[in-house]
Amino acid sequence: MAKGLYTPKNVEKYLGDPRKIRFLSSWELRFMQFCDINPNVVQWGSEEFRIKYWHPIKQKVCEYIPDFIIKYKDSRGALITEVIEIKPKKQSVVSNRMSTYDKVQLVINHAKWAAAVALCDSHGIKFRVVTEDDMFKKGSK
Repeated sequence: MAKGLYTPKNVEKYLGDPRKIRFLSSWELRFMQFCDINPNVVQWGSEEFRIKYWHPIKQKVCEYIPDFIIKYKDSRGALITEVIEIKPKKQSVVSNRMSTYDKVQLVINHAKWAAAVALCDSHGIKFRVVTEDDMFKKGSK
Protein backbone atom coordinates (compact mmCIF):
# COMPACT_ATOMS: atom_id res chain seq x y z
CA MET A 1 0.00 0.00 0.00
CA ALA A 2 1.34 3.42 -0.97
CA LYS A 3 1.55 6.12 1.68
CA GLY A 4 3.21 9.49 1.57
CA LEU A 5 2.96 13.23 1.08
CA TYR A 6 1.60 14.83 -2.07
CA THR A 7 2.98 18.09 -3.47
CA PRO A 8 0.38 19.80 -5.67
CA LYS A 9 1.27 21.46 -8.95
CA ASN A 10 -1.60 23.94 -8.51
CA VAL A 11 -1.17 25.01 -4.89
CA GLU A 12 -3.84 27.73 -5.20
CA LYS A 13 -6.54 25.07 -5.72
CA TYR A 14 -5.83 23.29 -2.44
CA LEU A 15 -8.09 24.18 0.52
CA GLY A 16 -5.75 23.32 3.38
CA ASP A 17 -2.02 23.51 4.01
CA PRO A 18 -0.42 22.22 0.79
CA ARG A 19 2.65 21.08 2.73
CA LYS A 20 0.58 18.57 4.72
CA ILE A 21 -1.32 16.64 2.03
CA ARG A 22 -0.99 12.97 2.83
CA PHE A 23 -2.29 9.97 0.99
CA LEU A 24 -2.91 6.53 2.49
CA SER A 25 -3.28 4.54 -0.73
CA SER A 26 -2.36 4.63 -4.39
CA TRP A 27 -6.05 5.26 -5.12
CA GLU A 28 -6.04 8.40 -2.97
CA LEU A 29 -2.83 9.54 -4.68
CA ARG A 30 -4.42 9.03 -8.08
CA PHE A 31 -7.49 11.03 -7.04
CA MET A 32 -5.27 13.85 -5.71
CA GLN A 33 -3.44 14.00 -9.03
CA PHE A 34 -6.78 14.12 -10.85
CA CYS A 35 -8.05 17.00 -8.69
CA ASP A 36 -4.77 18.88 -8.96
CA ILE A 37 -4.52 18.89 -12.76
CA ASN A 38 -8.17 18.78 -13.85
CA PRO A 39 -9.18 22.27 -15.06
CA ASN A 40 -12.81 21.69 -14.00
CA VAL A 41 -11.78 21.17 -10.37
CA VAL A 42 -11.77 24.66 -8.85
CA GLN A 43 -10.82 23.66 -5.27
CA TRP A 44 -10.08 20.47 -3.42
CA GLY A 45 -9.03 19.35 0.02
CA SER A 46 -8.04 16.10 1.68
CA GLU A 47 -9.17 15.14 5.19
CA GLU A 48 -10.29 18.72 5.85
CA PHE A 49 -13.13 18.13 8.33
CA ARG A 50 -14.69 15.62 10.75
CA ILE A 51 -18.19 14.22 11.01
CA LYS A 52 -19.60 12.73 14.20
CA TYR A 53 -21.43 9.44 13.77
CA TRP A 54 -22.78 6.58 15.89
CA HIS A 55 -20.37 3.63 15.65
CA PRO A 56 -22.57 0.51 15.52
CA ILE A 57 -19.89 -1.85 16.86
CA LYS A 58 -18.35 0.30 19.60
CA GLN A 59 -21.81 1.66 20.51
CA LYS A 60 -20.56 5.22 20.94
CA VAL A 61 -20.13 8.46 19.03
CA CYS A 62 -16.96 8.54 16.93
CA GLU A 63 -15.51 10.84 14.29
CA TYR A 64 -15.26 10.14 10.59
CA ILE A 65 -12.87 12.08 8.36
CA PRO A 66 -13.94 11.94 4.72
CA ASP A 67 -11.15 11.56 2.19
CA PHE A 68 -11.89 14.58 -0.01
CA ILE A 69 -14.01 17.63 -0.56
CA ILE A 70 -13.99 19.08 -4.06
CA LYS A 71 -15.61 22.00 -5.83
CA TYR A 72 -15.87 21.60 -9.60
CA LYS A 73 -17.66 22.91 -12.67
CA ASP A 74 -20.09 20.44 -14.22
CA SER A 75 -20.75 20.11 -17.97
CA ARG A 76 -23.12 23.12 -17.83
CA GLY A 77 -20.61 25.26 -15.93
CA ALA A 78 -22.48 25.07 -12.61
CA LEU A 79 -20.33 24.87 -9.47
CA ILE A 80 -20.82 21.63 -7.54
CA THR A 81 -19.39 20.82 -4.12
CA GLU A 82 -18.97 17.16 -3.32
CA VAL A 83 -17.56 15.09 -0.47
CA ILE A 84 -15.75 12.01 -1.77
CA GLU A 85 -14.85 8.80 0.05
CA ILE A 86 -12.44 6.40 -1.71
CA LYS A 87 -13.21 2.78 -0.75
CA PRO A 88 -12.72 -0.70 -2.16
CA LYS A 89 -15.94 -2.08 -3.58
CA LYS A 90 -15.69 -5.07 -1.22
CA GLN A 91 -16.11 -2.63 1.72
CA SER A 92 -18.88 -0.68 0.00
CA VAL A 93 -21.37 -3.13 -1.49
CA VAL A 94 -23.03 -6.20 0.03
CA SER A 95 -21.87 -9.50 -1.44
CA ASN A 96 -22.61 -13.12 -0.56
CA ARG A 97 -18.89 -13.88 -0.58
CA MET A 98 -17.88 -11.18 1.91
CA SER A 99 -15.48 -12.05 4.71
CA THR A 100 -16.56 -11.34 8.28
CA TYR A 101 -14.04 -8.47 8.36
CA ASP A 102 -15.54 -6.91 5.22
CA LYS A 103 -19.07 -7.30 6.62
CA VAL A 104 -18.04 -5.44 9.77
CA GLN A 105 -16.33 -2.73 7.70
CA LEU A 106 -19.44 -2.38 5.56
CA VAL A 107 -21.66 -1.86 8.61
CA ILE A 108 -19.26 0.76 9.99
CA ASN A 109 -18.89 2.46 6.61
CA HIS A 110 -22.64 2.68 6.13
CA ALA A 111 -22.97 4.38 9.54
CA LYS A 112 -20.26 6.88 8.57
CA TRP A 113 -21.82 7.53 5.19
CA ALA A 114 -25.32 8.01 6.61
CA ALA A 115 -23.92 10.75 8.87
CA ALA A 116 -22.02 12.25 5.93
CA VAL A 117 -25.13 12.28 3.73
CA ALA A 118 -27.16 13.99 6.49
CA LEU A 119 -24.49 16.66 6.97
CA CYS A 120 -23.97 17.19 3.25
CA ASP A 121 -27.71 17.38 2.56
CA SER A 122 -28.09 20.09 5.20
CA HIS A 123 -25.44 22.18 3.39
CA GLY A 124 -26.50 21.52 -0.22
CA ILE A 125 -23.45 19.33 -0.86
CA LYS A 126 -23.30 15.96 -2.60
CA PHE A 127 -21.72 12.86 -1.05
CA ARG A 128 -20.29 10.02 -3.11
CA VAL A 129 -18.34 6.82 -2.50
CA VAL A 130 -15.79 6.19 -5.24
CA THR A 131 -14.67 2.57 -5.77
CA GLU A 132 -12.27 0.89 -8.16
CA ASP A 133 -15.13 0.72 -10.67
CA ASP A 134 -15.12 4.53 -10.76
CA MET A 135 -11.35 4.95 -10.55
CA PHE A 136 -10.26 2.52 -13.21
CA LYS A 137 -11.81 2.28 -16.63
CA LYS A 138 -11.53 -1.04 -18.47
CA GLY A 139 -8.06 -1.36 -19.91
CA SER A 140 -6.44 1.45 -17.85
CA LYS A 141 -4.71 1.67 -14.49
